[in-house]
Amino acid sequence: MTDALDLAALIDTLRTTPAMRSKQAIQQPAAVVGRATQALTREQLYALPGDDTAAIACGDQFQLLAIEGMLPAFVEAAPWFAGWSAVMANVSDITAMGGRATAVVNAYWHHDKDAAQQILAGIRAACEAYGLLLAGGHTSLDANHPAALAVAITGTAQTLLSTLHVAPGQVIAMAVDLEGAWHADSTYWKAFEGVPAERLRSKIHVLPRLADARLLLAAKDISNAGILGSLLMLLETTGCGATIDLAALPCPPDADLARWLQVFPSYGFLMTLDERDWPQVQTAFAFEGIPCERIGQVNSSGALTVRHGQQRGEFWNLREQAFTGFSYPHLDLTPLNLKQEH
Repeated sequence: MTDALDLAALIDTLRTTPAMRSKQAIQQPAAVVGRATQALTREQLYALPGDDTAAIACGDQFQLLAIEGMLPAFVEAAPWFAGWSAVMANVSDITAMGGRATAVVNAYWHHDKDAAQQILAGIRAACEAYGLLLAGGHTSLDANHPAALAVAITGTAQTLLSTLHVAPGQVIAMAVDLEGAWHADSTYWKAFEGVPAERLRSKIHVLPRLADARLLLAAKDISNAGILGSLLMLLETTGCGATIDLAALPCPPDADLARWLQVFPSYGFLMTLDERDWPQVQTAFAFEGIPCERIGQVNSSGALTVRHGQQRGEFWNLREQAFTGFSYPHLDLTPLNLKQEH
């Protein structure tokens, strides 16, 4: 990535992308959900929005549940890819919780029978690749229907990774599969085409293995909000801040920084962990051929600050402006002793 950039101008551009604006629309349901959370424990909050999935305590493990709705224009233009992507995005959400995906269901509406079959074929292909049960769903075909698709997923986690575990002092790491390419002129980075199913599964299981070994605390998959937007969601739940070194981001050779910061990778995660565990975490990803770099540290400021060389700027201050609105600032941020919990 080139050193010749205006960091202030870049920050202004990234704050106002369509993806960032779409995440702020989440503030509407957040206002409703957040009204009755003051008296809830951390374990009860695991089941509420704020993480990539709901996590419901069930015996000695957590049942995970998530759903993805795809943009209608995407479903219309690329039905097979939309079906695959809906499953893949859900798998990433389960993985970011330290979980292993088990089954999916789908609901789609369409006016074109052949396109609807392509959606289902993409869903089935992704389920086969990731080893999931396609358990059923809802189909509605009518000449007057728009193209619409939603896919829900279940999974389980023995040791939960949650944004509710983020606290000052933790290391922030980023792992991304760079063995891929941009999808056309979009911000989507594909790292699954032509990859054998066993390799896809081996790579996706790094996070739950690290979670079960108590080497990670929290994680968030890098979504369409890009790297900084996804970082905000990682921090917002507990109202923490962070300082991020943009030069430390794992990225393709000669990547354009502005485009890479908006990346929506098929495999990309942001994680927090204790300092002592960093070498083992980096090694675990390296074993699978996945670059993982330490990119910053959590602090108590409530502000996400970025630096590049000698330049430094504030991307967002959560104490002045909510992002998604899912925040539980009353939560005790005493470092979590995972060995005493599920």
